[in-house]
This record gives sequence, structure tokens and C-alpha cells, in this order.
Amino acid sequence: MTAQAKAKWLRLLVLVLGGGTIYKLANLKDAFYVPMQEHMGLTHTEIGALLSANAIVATALFVVGGFLADRFATRKLIPLGLIGTGCLGLYLATFPGYSQLLIVFSLLAICADCLFWPSLLKAIRNLGDDGEQGRMFGFLEGGRGVIDTLVAFSALGVFVAMGSGAVGLKAAILFYSAIDIGIGVLTWFLLRQSKASAPAGETIGLAGLLEAVRVPGIWLVSLNVFMVYIVYCGLTYFIPYLKDMYHLPVALVGAYGIINQYFLKVLGGPAGGFLADTGFRSSSRYLKWAFLALLPVMAVILTIPTGADYIYAGMAATLSFALIVFTMRGVFWAPMSEVGIPSRITGSAFGIGCLIGYAPGMFAYVIYGAILDHYPGQQGYTYVFSLMSVLAVIGFMVSGVLHHRVRERSAGLPQSATAQA
Repeated sequence: MTAQAKAKWLRLLVLVLGGGTIYKLANLKDAFYVPMQEHMGLTHTEIGALLSANAIVATALFVVGGFLADRFATRKLIPLGLIGTGCLGLYLATFPGYSQLLIVFSLLAICADCLFWPSLLKAIRNLGDDGEQGRMFGFLEGGRGVIDTLVAFSALGVFVAMGSGAVGLKAAILFYSAIDIGIGVLTWFLLRQSKASAPAGETIGLAGLLEAVRVPGIWLVSLNVFMVYIVYCGLTYFIPYLKDMYHLPVALVGAYGIINQYFLKVLGGPAGGFLADTGFRSSSRYLKWAFLALLPVMAVILTIPTGADYIYAGMAATLSFALIVFTMRGVFWAPMSEVGIPSRITGSAFGIGCLIGYAPGMFAYVIYGAILDHYPGQQGYTYVFSLMSVLAVIGFMVSGVLHHRVRERSAGLPQSATAQA
């Protein structure tokens, strides 16, 4: 391996480290949902509002982040996002009031989704040539899942070592903060600005966005992503469910949350891609039947008796449901090619898709959390999980329409093109 190749893979590793850690503070609920309630005095609704505030700011500033990534060096923006996130974490560890937390979670979105994420994607793209893009982004997503899991379990270890109380939660937050700041400093020294490449074609601009808006397939794909994502948001509530209904210890609840939100991403993404490509030979077809597969699993979750004697059955059922959802997340953008989105407006298409598809992050947590606060105990969880089942049925219908559109398009193509579709 040449020195240049070694430097490229080293930079990729640093970027993966950043991508796998920067969202830990904004998603503190993944491993520490119950400690946030107990030691920060937050209700389900308030935690949902914090997540919604973060998602609203992130959505509003995604386009701004893309502009900044093109306007300024990624070597500056990536460390700025990481270090800024770490500094916000230092303040978060003081357990500020709810109003201050709303500001902190909004600022976390600026650092992570505006400054860091678009710059990270640009830096990954610049690491390899056109023939390496799939590998670069594939290693990024898979590596993020691994780093997500390792860092979260390490923070959980800190939490347990410090007594699993308020001091432990503060120590875990400080651990996340130190990781972000440390990797931010590392990226400043190890990243080098890539040479600007000449534009490969015409600048699409607003005309491309207007053209993308008129493609019906984009709206079907975006709505399909919306349905997957709104069900995905509900996975968070398996965490307090196991604690409240099955009396899972707090430390084990944290471990479950890490597996539920991070480790399953490592398994689900590749599994979904394999099933969609080889088993179903169509991502839209796979998504349709995956939505349907969620229903019997949720029926099992709702019928398993609660209590400590059934704790492993509850964990197995909820993790099975989550795994199916993560296989869907791994391929929910793939139908963009199946509906025939022209490559020259791919950026505009994904912009529309992200705006619509990730919209549930702005309100789903508030709705789910409000239901649990208004109907405490088993009744609230039954309502939330039943709502997720209804949404899965709607998702099945949306995916069915999407797959029908894909089949119509394939039938109208020449034989060679149909094979490629």
C-alpha cells in the first residue's frame, strides 16, 4: 500500500470516528432515556420536544450546510462542528433547566447537521475517485455503526462505574464531550483540503429543483421514507417500556438501548440490501412486504405477558421488530433509481426526499411522548404500539403504490433497460 493510500484510509478512519460520535449528545436518550427522566427531571413529552427542536433546526439548516460545505474548507468546518458539539456537552453536563435544554439541543443541530454533516459527505466524496464512491460511503455507514456501538457502550460503562446515578450520567455526558473535542482536534491536523475538481457537467441549480418537483416518483419515494421513519421513531419507546413493564435494571436498559439504536444498524443495513437485491430483486417490493412483516411481530409484543419472568421474551420481540425496521432504513432510498430519477437531478431529488422523509423527527417523538404521559403504564404503551401498527399498514399501502409504479415503468422500458431497472 502506497503512502498516499495509507493517508486516504487514515483520513477515512478519522471521518468515521467523527460521524460515529457527533450525534451521541443529541441522541442521549438512546442509552440514557430513563436516567434523563430521573436525574434531569424530564417527562416523555419534554424529551420528545427536545428531539423535535433538534430535528426542526436540522431540517431548516440542511441546505445552508451544503452551501457552507461548498464555500469553506471541510478541514475547518468538520473540526468546528465536533468541537462545538463537545463544548455544548460540557454545559449539558451541568443539567440545565428545560428552557436551556431546548436551546442546547437546537445548537447541537447547528453543529452536527449544518456544520458537520454536509462537510463530512463532501470530504468522503473527495477521498476517492468515481470508481470508489460506493466503497467510501459503504465504509462510512458501516464504520459509523461500529463506532456508535463501541462509544455508547463505553459511555454506559462510565455511567455504571460512577454509580448509575446523577454523577454517572454527568460523567457519561462528559465522556461524549471529550470524545467529540478530541476527534475534532485530530481532524484539524489529519485532514487536508482536497483539490477542487472541475465540474463534471452543467450547473443545475433552481431549474433542477423545479424539474425534480414535477417527477411523481420522487413524492412516492419520499412518502415511503416518511412512513419508515415515523415507525422508526417509535423504537425509542421500547426502552422505557422494558424498564416500566418488565422491570429491566437501568444499566441493562441502557445496554438494550444501544443495541436497539446502534448495533442493529450494523446488521440491518447489509441484510436489507441483500434481501432487496437477491431475494426480492426490488427495494420497493421488499419494503412493501417488510411493512407487512412488522404486524405479526408487534402482535407478539402486545400479547407477551409483562413482568420480570418474561423479560427475555420482551427483549427478543422488540429487538426483532427493530431489526426489520433497520433493514428497511438500509434500503429506503434505493427506489430513487427504480422510479427513474435522472442522475443530473439526484441532488435535488434527495433534497426533497430528506425534507419530507425525515419530517417525522420534528413531531413524532412529541406525539408518542404525549400519549405516554397522558396514559401512564401499559395503556399508553398499547396505544403507541398500536399506532405504530396502523402506520405500518399505511406504509404497506404506500410501498404497494410505489412498487406498482416501478413495475409500470419497468414494463414500458426496452428489455435491456428493464434488466438494469
